[in-house]
Amino acid sequence: MIQESTKQGVLAQPSVRSGNLQDATLKLLAYCESRKWAGVDPYDALNSRIFQALPILDRRIPRLILTQALKRNILDVRPLLLVPGAQNPKALGLFLMSLLKLSKLGLVRGSDPIAEMFRNLELLRSSHAKYWCWGYSFPWQTRTLLVPRWAPNLVCTTFIANALLDAYEQTGQARFLEIASSSAKFILSELYWTEGEAVAGFAYPLPSMRNNVHNGNLLGAALFCRVAKHTGEKEFIEPALKVARYSASRQHEDGSWDYGEAPNQHWIDNFHTGYNLDALRTIGNALETDEFEERVRRGFEFYHSHFFREDGAARYFHDRTYPIDIHCVAQSIITLVNLKDLDPGNIELAHSVLNWAMNHMWDEKGFFYYRVLRTCTIRTSYMRWSQAWMLLAMSTLLAESGAGQIPARDAAITATVQ
Repeated sequence: MIQESTKQGVLAQPSVRSGNLQDATLKLLAYCESRKWAGVDPYDALNSRIFQALPILDRRIPRLILTQALKRNILDVRPLLLVPGAQNPKALGLFLMSLLKLSKLGLVRGSDPIAEMFRNLELLRSSHAKYWCWGYSFPWQTRTLLVPRWAPNLVCTTFIANALLDAYEQTGQARFLEIASSSAKFILSELYWTEGEAVAGFAYPLPSMRNNVHNGNLLGAALFCRVAKHTGEKEFIEPALKVARYSASRQHEDGSWDYGEAPNQHWIDNFHTGYNLDALRTIGNALETDEFEERVRRGFEFYHSHFFREDGAARYFHDRTYPIDIHCVAQSIITLVNLKDLDPGNIELAHSVLNWAMNHMWDEKGFFYYRVLRTCTIRTSYMRWSQAWMLLAMSTLLAESGAGQIPARDAAITATVQ
């Protein structure tokens, strides 16, 4: 049985079982596949059939209250509110990335799982859009406006297009590249904006919202560069560099970035910083330039020194430990592997981060919990936010370590999987 630790307020190490990193990855894969890649999401409150049946609640303040209440609740009350599980396009993109890595390691036999994931993505594309693009499987209320369900947006489309580029690089199928190029054209034609000579960005979450969110900017720019590398479409390069140079210039002297430039966006967090670093490195690799490498090095120094506790716990914010969020765990592992050349201890630290999560956030049913708080743990299983990201992180680390190989430092992981 898993018991609470009275000293730290987090979960203690589970009972000893045989297994390894590969076993844990495949157990999580089986959990997601058995649920047809569908589940609930931290932000899906407005999918509640009860909420939808009461038009009086369909206003900004009730939408915000319900969303935050479900996201922060220790107990998952979605079944009571009739919030159904759903396939989320972004999650499917992450799953596709993972399946490609696992198939390359010989851990996913045949092409059927990858073909199935692509079929699901085809079905969930924004059907009335000129280009291939995607949105979330739920409507969500921002501080100012309601984003409709399935409305195509920068982040969903970027992650899915990158998954398709991975598929193209691994299989050589031109169809994947064609769709990724179409997604880039959606971003260029409908989301790209400029203001004067120096300021540029990509609108998010709707084309009308021209705010500067740096991770979105850099993710979009990195996608442009990957597409241009494979297709030779030069139209993407100038916008990519203009956006990337602007967001890179907003890096602070200590190497950090605020989430965005709006007055209410001046926080610094783990996984968005990881996005920034990975995207800048992707731009450099795709364009064969070292223009942003000093930004990456300085940013990684901040990332490494501020987002990890000595025991491997991955912090959400740079200046405090809690909450410890599973999405931060996943992105930490991915960024540490992607930037392994910057510190010889990165892979060991990535294993330590996973080690901590297996000891404190892993359920023997085969999934990861959402958050560890100072006094308790939110054990809700979120398919996109938690499981899809952790499957990608573990697949990334497994690909780096080698299938079937497990370092001695992962003894605690060996002790957690049935």
